[in-house]
Amino acid sequence: MDEFKFIDSITQDYYRQGSVVKGIGDDAAIMRHPYHDIVTAVDTMVDGIHFSKDTVPPFYVGYRTLAANLSDMAAMGGLPTAYMISLVVPKDYSNDELKEIYQGMDTLARDYHIDLIGGDTVIGDQLVVTVTIFGTVEKNRARLRSHAKPGDVVFVTGTLGDSRLGLALLLNEETLSEDQAYFIGRHQQPTPRIHFARELSSLKRVALNDVSDGISSEAAEIAKASHVTLILDDDMIPIHERLEELDEDKVTDYKYNGGEDFELIGTVPIKDFPYVLEAAKKHQIKLSKIGTVIDDEKTNAHVLLSKQGTLKPLKKSGYTHKN
Repeated sequence: MDEFKFIDSITQDYYRQGSVVKGIGDDAAIMRHPYHDIVTAVDTMVDGIHFSKDTVPPFYVGYRTLAANLSDMAAMGGLPTAYMISLVVPKDYSNDELKEIYQGMDTLARDYHIDLIGGDTVIGDQLVVTVTIFGTVEKNRARLRSHAKPGDVVFVTGTLGDSRLGLALLLNEETLSEDQAYFIGRHQQPTPRIHFARELSSLKRVALNDVSDGISSEAAEIAKASHVTLILDDDMIPIHERLEELDEDKVTDYKYNGGEDFELIGTVPIKDFPYVLEAAKKHQIKLSKIGTVIDDEKTNAHVLLSKQGTLKPLKKSGYTHKN
């Protein structure tokens, strides 16, 4: 791999964002955002931990890594503008495979009108892909986990457990009567909810978190950050009908702990929930009310699950990466 030839091959002919003053070509990139707060996030995918070639080809490695960053940006209510790549590449990795990783990222970057503005590549023992993303949000309007308050509605986008089922299908741990391609696609090409989250920018207060580790983990993070109690209704947690073909224990595990669905869980004042529903409808996204927020010093910073007439603590047990 010739690093300089590779850099030349991925350098954009032009930048999509006017905020990019200087991108690839110098020791650092320059961006200019005079009227907004700047949002940044970083995610790393490691071969053998987050993926393997058997389940995620190079194109989708790039796609998923950038998607993870975009999902973080969505959870902050931010508008993504640019990203940077850092690659640790094994010696036996071909230039074509390397380009496929970039092409996966660029495919998604085009959808969200964002620019690649720099990065680094080194030789190592295993493939490691790190993406750092930059974006903006209206001043003091970032959607923090600490914004939940008693009386709020708890909601989630999409259906949960899809990505985990897709991985199980790729690993031949599960079989389905139909829709296998859908779930594999949900694992390899997740959809960050950027446009939906941006639609909520006019609301004064929204708490958001992206479902990367599993809703049991993300709900707990909101409860802890806001020092409130989230009560989730098991019957209202949205899952795809095909998930119900699995045994009950797996259904429970996948929908609460599956991870990497990259949906959004959030809370909003009850008066604003109709607006949130309309925002989801506008962007053709399924949105479900799944619970409420209360203030109870005995349970604050925790999540309770209402199931079959009982109320019990929901154990935080997020996704454990498999290859």
